[in-house]
Amino acid sequence: MIRTPLRPLARILDARSKGENPDAIERENIRLRHEEMRDRARTRAEGRLLVMGAMFFCAFALVGGRMGVLASSEPSEPRSSVAGASIVAQRSDIVDRKGRILATNFETHSLYAQPQQMIEPLKAADKLAEIFPDLDRDRLVKDFTGKRKFLWIKKKISPEQMQAVHDLGEPGLLFGPREMRLYPNGKLAAHVLGGASFGREGVHAAEVIGVAGIEKHFDDRLRDPARGHEPLRLSLDLSVQSATERVLYGGMKLMNAKGAAAVLMDVKTGELIALASLPDFDPNKRPRAPIEGSPSDSPLFNRAVQGVYELGSTFKIFAVVQAMELGLVNPSTIIDIKGPLVWGKHRIRDFHNYGKELSVSKVIVKSSNIGTARIAQMIGAKRQQDFLKNLGFFDPTPLEIVEAKGGKPLLPPKWSELSAMTISYGHGLSSSPLHLAAGYAAIANGGTLVTPTLIKQPRAQLGPRVMSERSAQAAQIMLRKVVTEGTASFGEVEGYAVAGKTGTADKPKERGGGYYKDKVIATFASFFPAHDPQYVLVVTLDEPVETSGKEPRRTAGWTAVPVAAELIRRVAPLLGVRPVIEPAELSGITLTSN
Repeated sequence: MIRTPLRPLARILDARSKGENPDAIERENIRLRHEEMRDRARTRAEGRLLVMGAMFFCAFALVGGRMGVLASSEPSEPRSSVAGASIVAQRSDIVDRKGRILATNFETHSLYAQPQQMIEPLKAADKLAEIFPDLDRDRLVKDFTGKRKFLWIKKKISPEQMQAVHDLGEPGLLFGPREMRLYPNGKLAAHVLGGASFGREGVHAAEVIGVAGIEKHFDDRLRDPARGHEPLRLSLDLSVQSATERVLYGGMKLMNAKGAAAVLMDVKTGELIALASLPDFDPNKRPRAPIEGSPSDSPLFNRAVQGVYELGSTFKIFAVVQAMELGLVNPSTIIDIKGPLVWGKHRIRDFHNYGKELSVSKVIVKSSNIGTARIAQMIGAKRQQDFLKNLGFFDPTPLEIVEAKGGKPLLPPKWSELSAMTISYGHGLSSSPLHLAAGYAAIANGGTLVTPTLIKQPRAQLGPRVMSERSAQAAQIMLRKVVTEGTASFGEVEGYAVAGKTGTADKPKERGGGYYKDKVIATFASFFPAHDPQYVLVVTLDEPVETSGKEPRRTAGWTAVPVAAELIRRVAPLLGVRPVIEPAELSGITLTSN
């Protein structure tokens, strides 16, 4: 920086030559320098003030704008949303195999209040208590006259209720749009669908999330905006499901049963055409889960999937088919059934005295416990375990509902030879009706394992082979004879050849161990048509009692079998299975030629 001297020599000399005072030049230069410094300082200060003014203006504009937005928007609960995250309310439909609606979305409204904007809070509380009888009038008064700025009154209201509230003319009562989950068929397939509820909520939207059943299992898929237009297609048939539930309910009441379950499965694809559990519930008004007592007492309990029971004599065919597969027996092999069969302190008896010996086929037809136990001794505990494990009786079924994980079979802590004998006729191993249906499907389709599924399949989904086709066909013939000659005679349906096996198991006590003497689980596992199996049907009744005779009858042949027969009679035509009409015998007619 170049500084100008206050007493420049040239000007001093010039001033002296003219007789002027040289000090005046210095004073003038000092004044000019001070003025220049003052001008620079003023310019700098004005710039700083301008920058600060602009900053304050922006800050106040931002605050004012935010205040304006808040003042013009409706308040929401603190948990309603997360900064930067939007609430996705749209949810895909759920349809049956033919595209018929099982679950969809319905536009409705919520009702909330801003007490500080209310004109007559006491009158509003009185009127709301009349419109919504479940509301507490005193509680509303306390909330409306307190310090609360926001209050949810009803998460879902009907159009009629909305109009009634609107007619009150209270500015502090406001409505928010909602999209709720609707199950138009009510209780139908309730245990499969499960239900949905609200997740994150705001005054303008609510997040719909699955809470049970297939709604929860496929929650991410149903909430995916990219697939919102694509419905989730199930394997269920709405008509068949309706008929199944109707017949099962009638059978449960007729047989005085505590509960009932039915599984109808395609033997080649594993598709569940119908899955029913009673008692049931309405997913539109899903009840709360019980906090005490037995879970099976709740209507939310899915007996077909979560219920693990000793399924009795329905297991006998597995022992026989494995023995045939191992080459140990054939249908004509004679089995010693002299009883009782003593093993240590345990005695195995038959329900009736069937003599001293039976063929393997008759062991199944007559349902001999001793005969089946003898066959299990031939097989051995280790090989029995491997076979039942291959059939899926060691793990929960991988069904597409969250409740399936709770259906893990109960196995003996030590699989001894005695365990092998009792398990062969259905005692000592507890599994669900769905497990049993999958096992019978392997026999019905010729020996290959299928995985139960609730999703419509484009083609057969056959898994690994668990038995030869020859053994499976021999088992099919035996199971057909159970209906025509044995314990399931009430299972015969005209036009539809039915094959199956009954099972009556004493019900274990929930506490203290042991079994009830007068309570059973009655099961009929079947497939039809017997000559070309297409569908497996398992019907289970909890504590049935048939009282038409002089003495109460609890066996499956008197309880579960008639219900299953009526079910087949009703659903077979719906499934497109044509009846086979056998020609009448021409007895007493003599044919002559002309």
